[in-house]
Amino acid sequence: MALTGQLIGQVEINSHADLVHDLLRYKPHDIPSICPHSVYRFDLISGEIGAVGSIICWTYPHEGKTKVTKELIEEVDETNHKIVFKLIEGDLLDVYKAFTITFHVEPKEGKQLVTWTFDFEKQNPSVPDPITVMDLLCSIIKDMDAHTHSK
Repeated sequence: MALTGQLIGQVEINSHADLVHDLLRYKPHDIPSICPHSVYRFDLISGEIGAVGSIICWTYPHEGKTKVTKELIEEVDETNHKIVFKLIEGDLLDVYKAFTITFHVEPKEGKQLVTWTFDFEKQNPSVPDPITVMDLLCSIIKDMDAHTHSK
């Protein structure tokens, strides 16, 4: 069984790509109030909000427990509405050696699609693919879309 993998999830949104991208990049501190059942807390550890090289921390529920992840913002592409986060600490790294999350919004066939891409390396072959984490992030996007679309 392969220890490296990639998982892709997509959510169609009604909001414009700029609105959802900008919320995640420039106003992540608002996300816990937008979807309090999915995100408990956001903290800027170092750097500036939304800037490459900054370190951020999320506290969230997963599988009945409160979890934490600390991420480095590796890349931001404003033109293509893309942000790449590399996990550097937290609960997911207890079971994955490496974990990178790419957020991307793109038009496709007249619709706006948010794509989450996970690139990961498992600690061992018995570790499951991070499907429940993907479900959580897709749920968060739906809440963010409902929030931005209603404005």
